[in-house]
Amino acid sequence: MSTPNQATGQATGAAETATATAGAATGAPATGAPAATSAGAAAPAEDVQLIDRSNFATRVQDLLDSAEERARKRQHAKGRKTARERIDMLLDEGSFQEIHRFAGGDLDKGFLGSAVVTGFGSIDGRKVAVYAQDFSVQGGTLGEVEGRKITHLMRQAVRLRIPIISMLDSGGARIQEGVAALAQYGEIFKATTEASGVVPQISLILGPCAGGAVYGPALTDFIIMTRESSYMFVTGPSVVKAVTGEDVSSEDLGGGAMHNSESGVAHFLADDEDEALDYTRTLLSYLPSHCEDEPPQFAFDPVSDAPPAPHLVGDLVPESPKQPYDMVELIEAIADHEEFLEVQPLFAPSVVVGFASFEGRPAGIVANQPEHDAGTLDVNASEKAARFVQFCDAFGIPVVTLVDVPGYRPGSEQERAGIIRRGAKLITAYATATVPLITVIVRKAYGGAYIVMGSKSLGADINYSWPSSEIAVMGSEGAVDIIYRRQLAKDADEGLDINERRTHYQDEYSRQSINPNLSLNRGALDALIDPGETRDVIAHSLQILQSKDRTTCSPRVHDNAPL
Repeated sequence: MSTPNQATGQATGAAETATATAGAATGAPATGAPAATSAGAAAPAEDVQLIDRSNFATRVQDLLDSAEERARKRQHAKGRKTARERIDMLLDEGSFQEIHRFAGGDLDKGFLGSAVVTGFGSIDGRKVAVYAQDFSVQGGTLGEVEGRKITHLMRQAVRLRIPIISMLDSGGARIQEGVAALAQYGEIFKATTEASGVVPQISLILGPCAGGAVYGPALTDFIIMTRESSYMFVTGPSVVKAVTGEDVSSEDLGGGAMHNSESGVAHFLADDEDEALDYTRTLLSYLPSHCEDEPPQFAFDPVSDAPPAPHLVGDLVPESPKQPYDMVELIEAIADHEEFLEVQPLFAPSVVVGFASFEGRPAGIVANQPEHDAGTLDVNASEKAARFVQFCDAFGIPVVTLVDVPGYRPGSEQERAGIIRRGAKLITAYATATVPLITVIVRKAYGGAYIVMGSKSLGADINYSWPSSEIAVMGSEGAVDIIYRRQLAKDADEGLDINERRTHYQDEYSRQSINPNLSLNRGALDALIDPGETRDVIAHSLQILQSKDRTTCSPRVHDNAPL
């Protein structure tokens, strides 16, 4: 059972944002108009000039200008932009069409309205739905009016089949409205869940996001945070200290760096708001507008857009399976414009996920990263890759898997962390995916990790391997001690050099078992390719698989994968 302090922190998050008190910056009317006394009411005035056709445009603009000036004074002092500035920077110039601007306000009495701006606009000519919380109005807190505005926009976006982008900067639920405000979070969670897999959803955390509010963005596809001013926590520092005695800063408890590198909640850490908005626009360029839409096709000029030396990609990979290299460099060497938009680069770095294009066709990339922990799979890497594959499958984006994996990370820590349960998520993601799946084994693929990383047996459409790759149940060092155990014991009895004999057996095992030949013979590989052909092979495979039938017939409601 929660203590009173815990319940307060979970419901509002207001104690964590100090300045985000419900009475701060209430969006008061322009000079000469009565001050607002609550989110939707204004104090009575003796002389109120009603709005009519003759003064409508002027009065509305005066209200907007006055509200924006107050917002700038509050936000700029903290190094943050206002809600409307953020929207203007994100969208194409002049494309924003606001809806429900005066919901919760009173035009005649000069009260503008609520603590969230909602509407539609375009990014690179593509329609999007967008909302931005306004911290200058009651600390950006969420009340009944704000909740209705957000859920209306989201459901409209689903009907229109357009992406939803949210910019969050809020002190949590509005205390004065009690459970009515909390109920709006439930409405937002339900609307977000209903939109999941139908339209892409991107959340930008550009200020505090505390209490129940954190689950809204947690349900979306991508979360972008800034390095200095983004915070997400269910219970903030003051509540944590009161309940547990732990003294922790907002940054350590729920800052952008922590959620990008440790918890895995966020997908990108921007240096500032400008970079966060740039990343959002770039991310959207790889995504379709909805689940029934085709992924965007980029204009492609073979002369100017192809990478300069894809035929030399083999030089980036050392022949020794134990020598590390940077998989991101390999991906960039074969991608259009040498551009790879990495997702979650700071979290679970032993696996790499992100977006690239090949001859103008976008694809999701999943790859082991030998530069970190030899590219092994662990609990976090498995979940990171599984969620990404699942997203790509939801929106019809082909998945290209580049394999260089020695196996699962061994140890009691991983077993206790649930590598069996959490590792199974990646199996489910690949096994249930219906998008084109292309796999290239770059250097090695051992054991269960080989099967999990987009193998033919899990449903991959086309599987390739570089000719020198190592594919086996395990490496020669471990295998020899099992397979040649009796021979080694006999050699020892005969007084032979055991190290020399072990090396001999390892070489023999490698020749016979650690190579692509068995996989080729059994049809688990479609072809061996020269490393320099990797880009061309992937591009041609994407073209061939473009017409893949994704129809599924099953009586089940959904699978019961280990969540």
